[in-house]
Amino acid sequence: MLDRLAEFFVFGFVPLVVGILAVPELSLAAEKAVRGEVIYRERIALPPSAVLSVQLADVSLADAPARIIGEQKIKPAGQVPISFEIKFDPSTIRPQMTYALRARITVDGRLMFISDVRHQLDPLTDVPQTIMLKMVAPSGEPAASVFDQLWVVDYVDGVGAITGPQVTFKVSEAGKAGGSGPCNSYFATAKVDGQAIAISGIGSTYKACAPDVMAEEKALFDALAKAASYKVDAGKLAIADKDGREILRFSAAS
Repeated sequence: MLDRLAEFFVFGFVPLVVGILAVPELSLAAEKAVRGEVIYRERIALPPSAVLSVQLADVSLADAPARIIGEQKIKPAGQVPISFEIKFDPSTIRPQMTYALRARITVDGRLMFISDVRHQLDPLTDVPQTIMLKMVAPSGEPAASVFDQLWVVDYVDGVGAITGPQVTFKVSEAGKAGGSGPCNSYFATAKVDGQAIAISGIGSTYKACAPDVMAEEKALFDALAKAASYKVDAGKLAIADKDGREILRFSAAS
């Protein structure tokens, strides 16, 4: 009798154990990561208090702040090249949108290096990324940038100063440019790489103005189409053609 009871408990218990082991684990949400390294050209070491911040952002909208998809902060940053890995939910990535990496290094809260050129990428690829940083001015202020500043035209090649209504120019990290001309609103595509700039696909609204105003507008569009390089200094933007001749000057709008 005891032998039969023992046999019952042994063989009755085994399926219970097997059932417990067979329960599947809960699946985790899908996750992707952008990986790469941050470098700079200067041959200097970072202090122990240096902090690196790298962001993956949606920069599609020219008239709205960038939307942060993911970010990694490395503290202490260590020394270049500094590896990074930004994890994000791939379901947040949309076709036809523009994504870019942005990075900066701060020391005791003071900006020391920053990425001053748009680093565009497809977040869903597995290609390692290399972000080149630029050292900021000794005062600790960010390097002057052409992006997302409304510029007022001071000088156009062939015309001189435009004395009519305020003429403006603006370019975004997403590569969209445009503004208000002497007569019409205009739009264009801009490619910025370091200090190089190329403006193409210039179009505008179709309002007709006085002949002299239309001539100024044509001169503005012609100059923009010849843009090859730019320089930002003390709230001023200067654009030169491929021969280095200054063809446009702007002041930052207050």
